[in-house]
Amino acid sequence: MNLDFTEEQDMLRTAAKDFLTTECDKTMVRQLEEDEKGYSPELWKKMADLGWMGLIFPEKYGGTEMDFMSLIILCEEMGRNILPGPFFSTVVLCGNAILDSGTDVQKDEYLTKIASGDIIMSWVQTEPTNTWGAGGIEVKAVADKDDFVINGTKLFVADAHVADWMIVVTRTKGGAKPEDGVTLFLVDAKSPGITAIPQPTVGMDKLCEVNFKDVKVPKGNIIGKLDKGWEVVEKTLLKASTCKCIESVGAMQATVDMTNAYIKDRVQYGRPLAAFQVLQFDMANALIKTTTLRELTYRAAWEAGEGLPEAATDVAMAKSWMNDTFYWVVERGVQLHGAIGTTRDHDMGLYYRRSKCAECQFGDSDFLKEKIAKDIGL
Repeated sequence: MNLDFTEEQDMLRTAAKDFLTTECDKTMVRQLEEDEKGYSPELWKKMADLGWMGLIFPEKYGGTEMDFMSLIILCEEMGRNILPGPFFSTVVLCGNAILDSGTDVQKDEYLTKIASGDIIMSWVQTEPTNTWGAGGIEVKAVADKDDFVINGTKLFVADAHVADWMIVVTRTKGGAKPEDGVTLFLVDAKSPGITAIPQPTVGMDKLCEVNFKDVKVPKGNIIGKLDKGWEVVEKTLLKASTCKCIESVGAMQATVDMTNAYIKDRVQYGRPLAAFQVLQFDMANALIKTTTLRELTYRAAWEAGEGLPEAATDVAMAKSWMNDTFYWVVERGVQLHGAIGTTRDHDMGLYYRRSKCAECQFGDSDFLKEKIAKDIGL
């Protein structure tokens, strides 16, 4: 395993950090939280012009053909700055799914438009069953001549209200195992019968309830194979979970840096807060947890990028550790800042709320620990 960054990757990290600090400061983050769309079209276009949308796509689709580790580096900087918007749903989820499992026609049609910033996509999977496993897929797609007809409700769908296209995970038949009979469809988000209703969330991110009523989709819009779509889901979520972990690392490191600076300057009882051992230990533990997650994630990301079988278990370990530590680190940051850390005007609250959202995405700790136990033969 080689985790030395190339000169090109170091340049990407520096450029991303500088761009996000300048173009999307915390004032804009707060504005976009309140904005109906939840993203800035102008910022979206600038990101596309930088090549971020097509970072890992082949050049023939308008991409820059960098590797998965480069996407990890970019996501870490996005997490450090808590970038709002549909990058994750469009590029990390839908873009990776099409890149790995789409047909040549689908890649030419959709990857090209993603890379240019011309379309926004939404990954539509979770349902009221409240699980990330295949058993949670109940929305049905029924064959009807040259089409399939989709009916049902999906919950907690990111960016569905602004999406041009969706990738919808459906149940096309029953089977001996929940994984049998799952099929993915590319669906025009403006199709008759689709309604996307934004839901209030603690993170003020744009998650929607999406209802499908007799939505027709051509058979040619299947991603992967009919009834064998769970393989595509697993491959996509593997990379998405890794990106979510490293995004959280960026946020945790920002929290550690912000809190460390604050307790050095804040004087209480005649001396800086940093002079108190109990607070020193809190900061030491926060750094340990952040560094451990970074190491776990970079290792898992390298394995995922290389297509190694052990990646699945290592990604689950990283995400489980993230679920248990992201909130802990940011909560300590809030506590050490005192009352100011709980205000809407302070940056700490932005990270705090996102820590709770990240914990729920792509599997909670119980779900992931069950997977890890199964992977080691228990």
